[in-house]
Amino acid sequence: MTDTKPAGLTGGCHCGAIRYTLHEPPINHTLCHCRDCRRNAGAQMVGWAMYREQALDIEMGEVATYASSENARRHFCIQCGTGLFYTNAALIPGLVDIRSGTLDEPDLLPAQMQIQTADRISWMEDVHLLPTCERYPNPKDL
Repeated sequence: MTDTKPAGLTGGCHCGAIRYTLHEPPINHTLCHCRDCRRNAGAQMVGWAMYREQALDIEMGEVATYASSENARRHFCIQCGTGLFYTNAALIPGLVDIRSGTLDEPDLLPAQMQIQTADRISWMEDVHLLPTCERYPNPKDL
């Protein structure tokens, strides 16, 4: 991992139908715990790397858009359903959040902050204390 904010990162959806490049360093990288992000992703939290909209270049594929609230737009792959981007012209005009889990090399962009922790699932605060397993555990060991 690096402490610098890299430019030129690439990413895409799960099936490969959508590919993108980010031509500038990110503004920030946060882990969001809000209920809306959790429900949309089906995950306990979502990583978001914020960029100026001009930094994002969709190299391949067509992104579908879902209006998740009056101003929020969630952009995803119509083929595999991977959530890719979030825009909100009222809250973050001119900016786009990229789901950092869709980056090809997410290790190059360490998270800097957790946000919306008021909505965090209570046990997530201590998730780092749970036992770990490098790969899927043998069912006999569970």
